[in-house]
Amino acid sequence: MSIRAEKVASTIKRLLAQHINDISREIKAGFATLTTVKMSKDLHLAKIYVSLLGKDTEPGLLLDELENRNMFFKHLIAKEMRLRAIPNIKFYYDDTLDHMDRMKNLIENAKSGSSDLFK
Repeated sequence: MSIRAEKVASTIKRLLAQHINDISREIKAGFATLTTVKMSKDLHLAKIYVSLLGKDTEPGLLLDELENRNMFFKHLIAKEMRLRAIPNIKFYYDDTLDHMDRMKNLIENAKSGSSDLFK
């Protein structure tokens, strides 16, 4: 990513992080964290990755709600940033924490000699 794209991504992340967390709490989808923003080279697309914590997380519910509020986020970006064109926003679920938890469980099961490695 170019320096300009990195700066835009960082600013978008700062602008939207708290709003995404608030929306997640509002719809009771779990505790949301905006993990990464990736910008296209031409700055016309922002890929926003969101992670969820909690026992009863609802990533599909959260992603649908974020997509429904897409214009709200674009308005925030337009209001705060000086860009030629406001980027299109696409939301993705970041399941890195889920993979880490699964790997941790597999390692613990292997250490204890459990035969349930592939639950």
